[in-house]
Amino acid sequence: MLEIGKIAPDFLLKDMNGEEYSLKSFLGRKVVLYFYPKDNTSGCTKQALGFKENYEKFLSKGITVIGISKDSEKSHKNFIEKYQLPFLLLSDPELVAIKAYDVWHEKKLYGKPYMGVVRTTYVIDEKGIIVDANDKVKAESNANDLLCSF
Repeated sequence: MLEIGKIAPDFLLKDMNGEEYSLKSFLGRKVVLYFYPKDNTSGCTKQALGFKENYEKFLSKGITVIGISKDSEKSHKNFIEKYQLPFLLLSDPELVAIKAYDVWHEKKLYGKPYMGVVRTTYVIDEKGIIVDANDKVKAESNANDLLCSF
């Protein structure tokens, strides 16, 4: 996990329509950048729905919500349409941002090791500095927990 007080690494990733976004394009706004393992899985869906339910509250505080996973643009499109998600999901199949933000780690499933995304949330201030980082995220309460800190 990256340290609080450091400059957040920039990235250039595509959304569900192939439009490219960089972190620099959000300078001047606070950003909640959350990394999650996979579209349409139980925990990731709960996490996304939590951000959806609280989306207007984030907007009212001037905060942009961005989710990143290694899923394809098409997978993100299906996930967004299925759950009517109002915020940006970016696709990182090459693991560029995922590795830059140090969220690609060995995990275990039924005792077998594999590499995967560790559910992690960063808060980045208007100047691009990491002001909060959490790699012990509870999917179902992530959005509410963050709102309590603003």
